Amino acid sequence: MTTSTLTNASSATNNGASANTPLRDIEPAELKRWLDEGKVIVVDVREPDEFAAERIEGALSRPLSSLNPANVPDNRDKTVVLHCRSGKRSTEAAQRLLAAGREEVCHLKGGLK
Repeated sequence: MTTSTLTNASSATNNGASANTPLRDIEPAELKRWLDEGKVIVVDVREPDEFAAERIEGALSRPLSSLNPANVPDNRDKTVVLHCRSGKRSTEAAQRLLAAGREEVCHLKGGLK
């Protein structure tokens, strides 16, 4: 697993500073294992037409264009994993969730491509 850092502040600071919150990037194999174990909530932030054409079984549709962090389930027993087609929209969605106070958010590395 790799980790990148997103900042909740308007300017970046050094890693480890309180303004930085880690965004965990996970590989597809790890996501599959978590799905098999029931340990994850997958949130697809693509638009409805993209979701209808192709999706991860069991994923929730929460398009970035209308994303409200309050509408993303907050189950402390499960990890939220965001994904989109390439990773750009899910990174932005993660920033919104982290800014709203979510403590841990994961991102599917590379999206669905």
